[in-house]
Amino acid sequence: MQNIKWVWGYVRKYKLRICVSLIMALVASALSMVSPYVSGVIVDKVIRQGQTGLLVKLSVLIMGAIIAKAIIRFTYQISFEKVSQGAFMTIRESMYKKLQELDFKFFDTTRTGDIMAKMTGDMETVRHFIAWVIYMSFENSVIFLFAVILLFTINWQFTLIMLLVIPFLAWAAIKLASEVRPTFSAIRQQFSRLNSVVQENISGNRVIRAFATEKIEIGKFDRENEAYRQKNMDSANVWSKYLPIIDSLAGTLSLTIIIIGGILAINRQITLGELVTFNSIIWALGNPMKMSGWLINDVQRFNASADKIREFFDTGTSISNAEKPAENDIKGVVEFKNVSFGYESEEVLRSINLKVNPGQTIAIIGPTGSGKSTLVNLICRFYDCCQGEILIDGVNIKDIDLRNLREKIAVAMQDVFLFSDTIEGNIAYGVPDAPYESVKWAAGIADADSFISNLPEGYDTIIGERGVGLSGGQRQRIALARAILKDPSILILDDTTSSVDMETEFEIHKTLRSFYNNKTTFIIAHRIASVKNADNILVLNGGHIIEQGTHEELLKQKGYYYNVYLTQFGDFDAGTVQEVG
Repeated sequence: MQNIKWVWGYVRKYKLRICVSLIMALVASALSMVSPYVSGVIVDKVIRQGQTGLLVKLSVLIMGAIIAKAIIRFTYQISFEKVSQGAFMTIRESMYKKLQELDFKFFDTTRTGDIMAKMTGDMETVRHFIAWVIYMSFENSVIFLFAVILLFTINWQFTLIMLLVIPFLAWAAIKLASEVRPTFSAIRQQFSRLNSVVQENISGNRVIRAFATEKIEIGKFDRENEAYRQKNMDSANVWSKYLPIIDSLAGTLSLTIIIIGGILAINRQITLGELVTFNSIIWALGNPMKMSGWLINDVQRFNASADKIREFFDTGTSISNAEKPAENDIKGVVEFKNVSFGYESEEVLRSINLKVNPGQTIAIIGPTGSGKSTLVNLICRFYDCCQGEILIDGVNIKDIDLRNLREKIAVAMQDVFLFSDTIEGNIAYGVPDAPYESVKWAAGIADADSFISNLPEGYDTIIGERGVGLSGGQRQRIALARAILKDPSILILDDTTSSVDMETEFEIHKTLRSFYNNKTTFIIAHRIASVKNADNILVLNGGHIIEQGTHEELLKQKGYYYNVYLTQFGDFDAGTVQEVG
């Protein structure tokens, strides 16, 4: 019942249309009774009593009822389809909006295939319920009710005999409903796993080709596909147990009419015309009985899908705005006060204390897994720290409006993502109305203008999903230009030049120095050449800041930074890094 209440929230605005459509279904159902009833009258009045003058009138009445029913039924079917499409669009928009509100933790723990299954298969099941199951359930119930009323007016004893199958039918329907619902839940879960396998295969197709693991991937897909087939067969096995019972019970009505009806007609307890009416209206009893099994099947399929979608809507987020968030202009004073953070049971950062003023550049180096990216992710509130607090301009970032905070921060991430759009569209992603000259300027600072201009379509070149067709270095430079164009108060460069050669990297950082100006800049890198000019260099290891200072100060300490320096530049004058290019 909770699922019905939930979906009603989306169709409520169409309640007038729904009410009118249900009234039309009521009228169409009533018109369905005309033909069987008039057929009996024709037998009794026209054929047996010879009132031939009634034949044309009664025939016109039957034809009129059939045409009117067809027009009315078509109209309310289209009406329900419009309602379903409108609700479908609203639910889909709500799901997409919810998707934008969820934090990184959700995407860290949820498979893409599971999300896509909810957005496609589960959504289509809900739409089908609104468009077809609702009116079919109402229509079949009303037709059955009208048929019973009509038959009671003819011969109530005969009608009661025919209705003896109802308790058995109800038992089969209840058993079907209780056993089939879990199978649909299992089908939806397995469909999500199957989607995930396909999504990973498509995203990782280059790795698969490189390692020649096509057969392994095919085997993985075949196992999930076979499991999906088996889940559907489990569901089909439930149908096979109860649908034949329901169909057989409905089929006994014809046998009842032939035997009991024939006896009553012979004994003149009913007229031949009334027997014809009973026989003609048998479909109005039998079809709803047969349809009940399929409708129950569809209702339970809807329940399984609605449960998954509602579960998605109920997903909480740990990253949200305060009740009255601050919307002050962000200048860029960033301060960490005894900040610690961990994923689940694993602690990544421990007691970080740091203060950065506008115009300062902070470089962060350290071994893989030391918490470098995590530290800058906390500034953007992609995650919230477990202990301590992070202040921007003296205000706890949890009290700053999220949109305002992130609008003032630009991040060139380590994992570059480019959209299926033009190069210009990708660079201007954060500033959609940016003029072409500004886009070209940002690309120039990122040392991307030269290679972009040499492309056949230049800045209008359409790049594939995730930047397919570009080298790693080219993708990184476009991502860097995207961050530069945003002109933020806080700039975060997370290993942004790791895929470019050292000469290009030197030129990029040389140009970037003029861009930093009064910006608070964080640079994560592995190369000494990328960080040596920073105002303060942090060395992270094991979640702790183990060293910090300027390039020269860290070389004198002869610790981790010094050893990295020796590895990259050799054992010579420790005062200067040889500049490439």
